Amino acid sequence: MKFEEYRRHDAVGLAGLVSKGEVSAAELLDTALERMAQVNPALNAVTLELADFGRKEAADKPTGALAGVPYLLKDLGALLEGTVTSSGSALLKDNVAAADSAITKAYRDAGLVIFGKTNTPEFGLLPVTESTFLGPCRNPWDVSRTPGGSSGGAAAAVAAGIVPAAHAS
Repeated sequence: MKFEEYRRHDAVGLAGLVSKGEVSAAELLDTALERMAQVNPALNAVTLELADFGRKEAADKPTGALAGVPYLLKDLGALLEGTVTSSGSALLKDNVAAADSAITKAYRDAGLVIFGKTNTPEFGLLPVTESTFLGPCRNPWDVSRTPGGSSGGAAAAVAAGIVPAAHAS
């Protein structure tokens, strides 16, 4: 799927295309990964790429109301089994989740295809997304500015068109 078409749809619209067989979850993920490769170097919105995990999820033909929609988890609060959740802190850089958190399980049950984690300030405490550990996140409309808040990476990823929706809190 070309980015221009992908960008015209929200998460529900993309899930509808998947359910009708007009596009596959793998095709949507490829589009999201291509967009991430284009814009993330300037934004630092996605700080942990999980493309292989996402490809496996997409290949397993997800089911649920949002089946096949590419999705990003905030690196704070949402645990994904086998991956690090640092909460934006070097203190937790080796904090590997033993299991999915309840919210992650719900996202996966809904059919969302998780393929990365987004930037957050250390422990989500600052009003700007500028972690010393993860580096600053930049606003896609003006890279001299932060997207702000503890979910700045998620906001920047959505605004830049990497995903139609992302985990935030």
